[in-house]
Amino acid sequence: MQNLLQKQIFPALQSDWLKAPHDGALLAEGLAFTTDSYVVSPLEFPGGDIGSLAVFGTVNDLAMCGARPRWLSLALILEEGLPLEQLQRILHSIQQAAGRCQVEIVTGDTKTVERGKGDGLFITTTGLGTLLSTPPPHPSRIQTGDAILINGDLGRHGLAVLAQRQKLELEGPLFSDCAPVHAEVEALLQAGIELRCLRDPTRGGVASVLHELAQASGLSFQLEETCLPLHEEVQAVCEILGFDPLYLANEGKFLAFVPAPQAEAALQILKHFNSEAAQIGAVTQASPTPTVNLKSPWGTTRTLDLLSGEQLPRIC
Repeated sequence: MQNLLQKQIFPALQSDWLKAPHDGALLAEGLAFTTDSYVVSPLEFPGGDIGSLAVFGTVNDLAMCGARPRWLSLALILEEGLPLEQLQRILHSIQQAAGRCQVEIVTGDTKTVERGKGDGLFITTTGLGTLLSTPPPHPSRIQTGDAILINGDLGRHGLAVLAQRQKLELEGPLFSDCAPVHAEVEALLQAGIELRCLRDPTRGGVASVLHELAQASGLSFQLEETCLPLHEEVQAVCEILGFDPLYLANEGKFLAFVPAPQAEAALQILKHFNSEAAQIGAVTQASPTPTVNLKSPWGTTRTLDLLSGEQLPRIC
C-alpha cells in the first residue's frame, strides 16, 4: 500500500494537501475533513459490523485531527443477493453509532452491482468536524522527549475479525474494540493537555503507524514491551498463530504524543475511560534514518519495520 501511494497515487494527483501524513485535511475555515472506505469481511463480527465500523472510523479520524465530529456522508455499494435482513441490521447499527457520536448523516449515495462483484457491501463515509485546538495535533509538532500514550489494549479488532472469518474455536470470545474515541480527545483538550500528535492505529497496527510518524517527523521512537497493554486472549492467539500484536488492527484506540511533564495527567484522564491506558514509549532523538525500536524485558532492543504485506487483509 505504501508503494502504491508513494509511487502511483500521490504523483498522479499532484496535491500538496496529500503530502501531509495525517488522518484528514485541516481546512482554513476551522474544519477538519476526512474520508474512508470500508471493505471488512465478514460484514458482521463480535463487537461490531461494517456499519458501526464506518461511523466510528470516520469519527475517530476527525478526532485525530483535534476536531469535534459534526457531519457525515454515507455511500453504499450493495451486491445483488445481500439479504435484506442483514442490510437492515447494518443500517440500524449505522443509525445507533451516529446517535452515540452525536453526528448527523446529511448526504449519501447508493449503488448496486451484480452478484459476485461487490462481496456483499462496501461503505464509504466522509466526515466534517470543527477544530477544537490551535494549533491542531499534527506529526510536524512531535518533539524529542515526548511521551507516547495509548488509550487501551492492543490487537483485538484484527483478531476478532480473523476468528469470525476462519470460524476459530477459542476458549472465550474475542470482541472487537470498535468504538469512538472523540470524547477522550476532548477531555484531554479541556484539561489543557498539549496534544502534539494523535493517530489511530487501524490497518497495520501500532508499529506501522509509528513507523509512518517517525519518517514524517524525522524522529526515532522507543517502545517498552513490558508497558504494552495486551489481553491474555490476544497474547495467546498471537503466540499460537505467530502474529505480532503490534501489527494488528485496532478500531477504538489512539496514540497520543504529549510533553513528558503532562504525561501522567493525560494518563489519568484516559484511565477514566479505560483502565488499561498506558504510556508505552517515548520520542528519543532526531535521526537521518528514523527508527521505531522495541525494548524487551531483558534490555535488548529490536527495530520494528513496515511489513511487506498485511498480516490480516480485509479487516477495515
